[in-house]
Parts: sequence; C-alpha cells; structure tokens
Amino acid sequence: MSFLASMGGLIFGFDVGQISGFLAMNNFKQRFGEYNAITGLYYFSNVRAGLIVGLLAIGNLFGALIAAPIANRFGRRGSISAWCIVSVVGVAIQISSNDGWYQIVVGRFIGGLGIGALSILVPLYVSESAPTHFRGTAVSFFQLLITVGILVANIINFGTERIQSSASWRITMGTSFLWPLVLGIGMIFMPESPKYMFRQNRKAEAREVMCKYLGVSQNHSTVAKESREMEQKLNEEEAGGDRPWYEIFTGPRMAYRTLLGIALMSFQQLTGANFFFYYGTVIFGATGMDNPFVIQIILGTVNVVCTLPGLWMIAKFGRRPCLILGAAWMCMCFLVFASVGHFALDQQDPERSPKAGAAMIVFACLFIAAFASTWGPMVWGVTADLYPARYRAVCMSLAIASNWSWVFMIAFFTPFITSAIDYRYGYLFAGCCAAAAATVYFFVIEPKGRTMEEVDNMYVARVKPWQSSCWTAPVTDDAARAGSETTANNSEVVAGDSAAANKLETPEPEVNTMTAGGNGEEEWESQAQYV
Repeated sequence: MSFLASMGGLIFGFDVGQISGFLAMNNFKQRFGEYNAITGLYYFSNVRAGLIVGLLAIGNLFGALIAAPIANRFGRRGSISAWCIVSVVGVAIQISSNDGWYQIVVGRFIGGLGIGALSILVPLYVSESAPTHFRGTAVSFFQLLITVGILVANIINFGTERIQSSASWRITMGTSFLWPLVLGIGMIFMPESPKYMFRQNRKAEAREVMCKYLGVSQNHSTVAKESREMEQKLNEEEAGGDRPWYEIFTGPRMAYRTLLGIALMSFQQLTGANFFFYYGTVIFGATGMDNPFVIQIILGTVNVVCTLPGLWMIAKFGRRPCLILGAAWMCMCFLVFASVGHFALDQQDPERSPKAGAAMIVFACLFIAAFASTWGPMVWGVTADLYPARYRAVCMSLAIASNWSWVFMIAFFTPFITSAIDYRYGYLFAGCCAAAAATVYFFVIEPKGRTMEEVDNMYVARVKPWQSSCWTAPVTDDAARAGSETTANNSEVVAGDSAAANKLETPEPEVNTMTAGGNGEEEWESQAQYV
C-alpha cells in the first residue's frame, strides 16, 4: 500500500531530475533557448530558465490548495487516480512541443497541478491507512520514491544527452507517462482510507481495512482502541456542529499547529536541497567537471542510499532528534560549500582550482546524505501527524502549498542570485538550516509510537516539545474500565492471529480527552503528567 501510493513521490522526483539535465542538453537549448550572436551558442536567460523550471511549482501550489476539498468530497483513493490523469495531460503537452518554450511552460504548469495534488493526497492517504507503529516509516516512503525518481531521471539523461536530436530529452520525458499510469490504475484496486470511511459512517468497512493492514481479527485490542479514539473524536466534532474554515486558526491550538506545519514544509525547501537538484548540472559544470551529468548521478545515488537508513532512524530514534541533528549537519555543509566556492574556487577558470571543485562536490554529497536521511523523508510524516482529522486535509494543503511556493521561488530566483553573489548563496541556506533546527526543538512534539489522536491531545494539552518523548497520558476511570474490557475481548483472539498480534504493542488505555462543549485545553492541562 505504502509503496504504490508513494509512486506520487516518484512522479515529482522524476520531473526534478529530468529538468536539471534538459537545461544542459544542446538540442533542448536550440529549440527552447536563446541565441547569442557573439558566441554562436544557444543559452537560457535567467528569466526563461526560471520560468521553465519554476512554473511546475506554481502548478504544484494550486494543485495542493484545491486537492483537499475535492478529496474530502470524493475520497482519497479516487482523487489520487483523477489527479494522475492531469499529470499525464501535462506531460503530453510538453512532449509535443517543437520550438515553443511557452508550450513547455504551460505543460509544466498543468502537470504541476497533478503533482501538487498528489503531494498532499499521498501522505494523507498513507497516514490515515498505515498502522500506528509503521505510520512514520510508511509516510516517508513518499520521500524515498522522490529520491528514486530523481536518480532514474539522472541515469536516463546521462544515457541520452549525447544524442543530437530531440530524442535526447523526449526519451526521458516520455518515460514520465509511466509513473502516473501505474499509480492511477493501481489505486483503483486499493481500499479507501479507514479514517475517511469512518467519517463517512462506513465504520464496518473501516474496521475491515484496519484488520487487513494489521493482520489481525476485528476484536484485537489495537483495532478496538483506534476505533474508540476515532469514534470519540468524531462525536466531539459532530457535537460542535458545522464550523467555519477559519477554525484552522481558532480551534484548540490550531493556529500554533497550522503555522508550525507551514514553517516545517517551508524549511524543507529552505534547507537548499533543490539548489542542487534543479541546477546541479549547471553548478558542477561551473566547477570544471568534465561531465556534470555524472555528478548528478552521484548525488542522486547518495540521495537514494541515505534515505533508506532514514526510514530506520524514524522508527528507532523518533523525529525530533533526527531533524535537529540533520539540520545542524546541513548547516555545516553549506557553510563549507559556500566558503570554498567563493574564496577558493577560481570562478574564471575552475580547472585551475581542481581541489576546490572536488571539495565542493564532497560537501554537496555530505549535505545530500543528511537531507535524505532526515528532512527529506521525516517532515512529510511530522506534518501529517500535526492536525486532528477534522482539519487535516485543509491544513496539509496550506503546509504543502507553502512548500511549493518556496520551490518556485528557489527555482526562479536562483539564477539571478547566483549571478549576483555566486556561491555565497549557500550562507542563506545555512542560516535557514539553523533556524529549522531551533524550530523543531522548541515547537515540534515527538509523535513516535503514538496514534494521531494521542498526538492531537498532546498539542491541546500544551505538552512541552522537549519533554514530549516521555509524556504519559492521564488515566481516567472510564478509560481503565475500557482497557479492561479490551483485554478481556483480546483473550478471545483466535490462534491464527497470535503471530501477528505479538508484533503489535499492547495499547495504553483510552484517554478521555475533550468532552463535547467543554474546555478541552483546561481539562488536559489539569491532568497532564510526566514520567
């Protein structure tokens, strides 16, 4: 389930990898670039390069904003398949272009609508479907498939860039048809998100899907616990009646969480990773490398390989320590990269300073390693865990829209900024990495090993983020009684479920959080305990 749904990440990653190579291909320059009569060469101006690269992100932005209400109305699964069709249409417009760069831009915008929508719907679908103990890793598969997409595009570009015809870029672009087709058709055979079905009063179907993913019977303790929590949250929302959209800022601790999600997704781009992925071929070509396409493959390989231990680190150490240490490491890498590029590299004749160029490549790889194992995969999961079910789709839309906003700004303005201040641009990213580490330390609660409903209660209770990993929920008489009933029911689980049941942790008793009409924050603050 996680791997198939996360194909949406591969669609985005493949586009990031291919456009970086296209900008350096001769045939692509001749068809869509500008001619320099003095040098006799074709090139891309800063404006044209920024628009070709960045208009995808504008489409991503609008796609992310409009995907949430559509998914709330028609469901997560069907929406994913529909947006895959939009992505295919965008690719068709681009690949049919002969010499009109504006057609490439329009195609990338339309394709971006589909990719932007998938960037919210895929993490949303996976987070609402995956078991609690596997949720963080499952959501992070989205980032893993992004890295795989980048690497696959880099490899295909490397194999085609010597072709002196439109096949040099059309072969890579044509491959873009494959990924949305696999995802769109595959999702037809997947079940709907359990949490979405539960909110649509399809509770029996929701429990069946939960049992399928957990590999247990319907009377297992984990199924009973999560069903009670979803029922309780749904009852609270229904008791409150219909609420206006601005409750994403006025609901219990919602302004805090909405802005935190926007900040986290913004910082994922402001770490500077796409500085390398979008313009890596151009950047390393300027350092004197004979074939910058090879360097892109190296970076792409590091990106994929280092994402794999990141999936393990999420389950082993949690999100907070990994994000903080990852941001600190990336800050150090950019400080060195920027300093060497500005002070040691001979920018007029890079071949005269080969050691400086080699050092920049090494620290670029070290940066990618840190990003791929921490901020790349983990932020998607942390953002998905921030919000209660009532607001999750809308809040994730805003958070991911902020991500795409920064994708566009970095893509469009990078040529102008590097022309003005060269590699000192890296100091800006280093500062953003330091700010990202501070934001996680002071504001993000550790969600490791907790259900989404428990994380919601912790934010409402104003649990201090740096103490969140050792926080224990208060136990009430009703919760204790419910826990006893669950234990009794669980003793009746058939022998065939025993092996699967042993893999799951026995859940904590249910927490009586906010009662309808009451002040949930006051109740929680009066009962919050720390171990």
